[in-house]
Amino acid sequence: MSETNGSDGGMRVDTDLVKKLAQMLDENDLSEIEVEDNGRRIVVKRKLGFAPAPPAAQAQAPAATPAPPPPAPAAETKPADHPGAVKSPMVGTVFLSAEPGAAPFVGAGDRVNEGDTLLIIEAMKVMNPIAAPRSGIVKRILVQDAQPVEYEQPLAIIE
Repeated sequence: MSETNGSDGGMRVDTDLVKKLAQMLDENDLSEIEVEDNGRRIVVKRKLGFAPAPPAAQAQAPAATPAPPPPAPAAETKPADHPGAVKSPMVGTVFLSAEPGAAPFVGAGDRVNEGDTLLIIEAMKVMNPIAAPRSGIVKRILVQDAQPVEYEQPLAIIE
């Protein structure tokens, strides 16, 4: 049975929809999802102990476990605290190049000047270029092309 009634005749809840939304949170590494239909609104949120870094650490820890388990989580917790971290100013989807198949704007080891485009974040069908806040060398790109990102998530490190 996908719908349940409250004992007081309250709102009907489609539990199958709630389960699907929760599954979408996990599959897309989101912290919250909201659906509104016919005057009903369903919000599903995931509790995060920290900013978006822990889900990435959890996702990468199993891949790093066969070799050195301690360095992988340490490497994932440091980028947000790094003084050269460039953090996402919005929630959206990251694109590392101007169009599919094109060369990325920057890569690890590239020298950038303040104002150079590092990547693009698509939010609400608007492409937002993310500029280098300072000149320096790109040490790491911390995201992958077409990856969803959260607000304040580290994107790259410039030293």
